[in-house]
Amino acid sequence: MLTVYNCIVNEHDLRLVLLAGVLGAVASFAAVTLLRHLRKSAGQTRLLWTTVAAICFGFGVWATHFVAMLAFSPGMPTAYDVPLTALSLILAILCSGLGMSVATARPTLDHHLVGGSIIGAGIAVMHFTGMIAFEVEGRLEWDMTLAIASLVAGIVFGALAIQIALARTSQARNVAASLTLTLAICTMHFTAMGAASIIPDPNITISEFSVPSTVLAAAVTLAAVMIFALTAVALWVDIRDKRRAVAEESRLRGLANAAFEGLLVCDDTIIVTANQSLARLCGRDIEQLVGMDFTTIFGTIDRNGAIAEEPVWETTLEHANGSSRPVELLSRTIDYSGKPHTVIAVRDLFERKKAEADIRRLAMHDTLTNLPNRRSFTAQLEKEMATLADGKSIALLCLDLDRFKEVNDLFGHAAGDAMLRRVAENAGSVLGEGQMLARLGGDEFAIIVPGISSHREAASLAEKILEAFRAENARASSDGLMSTSIGIALYPRDAKDQETLISHADTALYRAKSEGRDTYRFYEHAMGLEARSRRIMEHELRHAVTRNEFHLVYQPQKKLDTGELIGYEALLRWQHPERGNVSPGIFIPVAEDSGAIVPIGEWVLRTACQAAAGWKSNLMIAVNVSAIQLHSMNFAQTVHRILLETGLSPHRLEIEITETALVRDMHRALTTLRQLKALGIRVAMDDFGTGYSSLSNLRAFPFDKIKIDGSFIRQVDTNEQAATIVRAVLGIGRGLGLPVLAEGVETSGELSFLAKELCQIGQGYYLGRPSPLDDLQEDDIQAEEKSTDANAA
Repeated sequence: MLTVYNCIVNEHDLRLVLLAGVLGAVASFAAVTLLRHLRKSAGQTRLLWTTVAAICFGFGVWATHFVAMLAFSPGMPTAYDVPLTALSLILAILCSGLGMSVATARPTLDHHLVGGSIIGAGIAVMHFTGMIAFEVEGRLEWDMTLAIASLVAGIVFGALAIQIALARTSQARNVAASLTLTLAICTMHFTAMGAASIIPDPNITISEFSVPSTVLAAAVTLAAVMIFALTAVALWVDIRDKRRAVAEESRLRGLANAAFEGLLVCDDTIIVTANQSLARLCGRDIEQLVGMDFTTIFGTIDRNGAIAEEPVWETTLEHANGSSRPVELLSRTIDYSGKPHTVIAVRDLFERKKAEADIRRLAMHDTLTNLPNRRSFTAQLEKEMATLADGKSIALLCLDLDRFKEVNDLFGHAAGDAMLRRVAENAGSVLGEGQMLARLGGDEFAIIVPGISSHREAASLAEKILEAFRAENARASSDGLMSTSIGIALYPRDAKDQETLISHADTALYRAKSEGRDTYRFYEHAMGLEARSRRIMEHELRHAVTRNEFHLVYQPQKKLDTGELIGYEALLRWQHPERGNVSPGIFIPVAEDSGAIVPIGEWVLRTACQAAAGWKSNLMIAVNVSAIQLHSMNFAQTVHRILLETGLSPHRLEIEITETALVRDMHRALTTLRQLKALGIRVAMDDFGTGYSSLSNLRAFPFDKIKIDGSFIRQVDTNEQAATIVRAVLGIGRGLGLPVLAEGVETSGELSFLAKELCQIGQGYYLGRPSPLDDLQEDDIQAEEKSTDANAA
């Protein structure tokens, strides 16, 4: 270093040294500026910019060297060989052009460093070629250590300068790159000059064809002028492009800020610009975003080629406050400032994801109770069955609220909804981890209990649910008492598949309801046979009418004081082709539960009316109507249509209903009965004393007759309790002016008691057995006709 220092201070004109440094700096700044345009260009334009930049920098390096050589004062005559001096200029231009082409070929570190190294090596090649062209009356001897050091310095600083210039574009980096490149020129030159020593030798003379220093000075001046001219051109081009870029950026920013979506333009992964929508979305200023790596605000993006390989994808946007929100990114390649850039549109998916989550929740959950629905229940049960460990079981508990419809009918649907929510809350409160309560529909609930070791665990849970309901009832008002029946089936003990498991749990539930309610039952094999038999019967009942398996029998109703026949009650019988005669007590409840009673009841009504219309006398025909029929749509219109089709007079038809049919929906029942009464049809209360037997019903509903159930008539002549009840009902009938019919009269003693207590009408085996239409005695009908004629006379 001391040798180099002494060389500069003692053997050089410092004014010319300074001038050489200025020339090198100007050439370096022009080269760095032109490099930016070279990097953005392609084709013929790229070749043009490469030539201009190479000439500018090559002349700059050459001028710097020879101005520094003019500043060198060895104390003896000097001159320069013309061909070698020209060769040094050509080598400087060629090496500069080659290095710049390599450095800007690809935006990678290795290209930057290799290109910069070629430029640094070109500076050294030009220098040593120029030194060979240097002629003096003596010989040059070299310190190889300093010579190699000068070469290394040129390469290192050259590579560093190009990396600084091309790594990222900014004014500060341009200045830093220019200074580093100037340092490469000067360090290499003066280190190499320090390595050279001149040994005087009288035998060596300067060639007469050599160029003296004064002529070289003129050439250097010309080179300097060229450098400044090219620098001016470079600056003018740079200023023009910056203005264009600013104008284009302003126009694009205006368009981008008008967009509702977030927009950003990237050079590779570096954000060049962004709009206000994106700034608001991520909680940052645009100035903060510019220069940032876009992968820092999109947390789940792979920065290795993600944009090119996947132009549309979903990810999360990281907000400045640390929160994140879902977004969708769409990328396109555009030309921005003369270079391909990637523009990314950022769509906020928060509202859409929220809506999708709501839709999924609605699709998988019940809106009233917020419990999983049937779809969610089915999926969970399938999952648990597929992952069940060996030796473990799954318990399926099916719940059905007892008398839930009565709560709806008596207290309104709001009370029913409140009860369903309380059921969800109370049943859910006793469940353990991994157990699932679902609402399947209406008042049906189900619980999945996976991983149990014995049926006692399921029984314990059922007991807890029932106790929770009872505790809630103790706190609740009388209009919302909860009671449930629970059916339990175990997988894989009771069933091997989901459908069968649910069916068996339902079967156990039906058994629990039939055995007293507010209890639970486990599935048993016998229940399955019973349920299968019931389902078969339901299917057969739906086709029994079309297969002509039903027929009617008619039981006479007579006045007890005269024995006069006043009419018949039509009774339904089922002659099954395989089962034989099936009792109404067996198939009527099944028909009512399955809904088959509606078409069957319509057939009974039409058949009975058609038969009565063919009688020669005006006898009454009584037909039982179930609660399902009474509350079905347009029942009164159906009866009216049947009367018109059969030609039966409305006053000869008597509809018999039970009080149970009334309490299901009193308002609808009263409306239907009034419509029937308006047609002239008579209405009788059947089985009085066995249902609710509310005296207010006798006052509220337009009945024409009361029928005492046969269970009270049986042994009425020997059982004082039965006799008391019958006397009370007969007294009520007389008080209300309603005739009373006693059912099930089977003995003379029962008949005598009823006649003594002034019961008007009787029906039973003692008075006449139920018979098919063809077996009815014509004499009875003719006797009725004669009695009617005598009364008329």
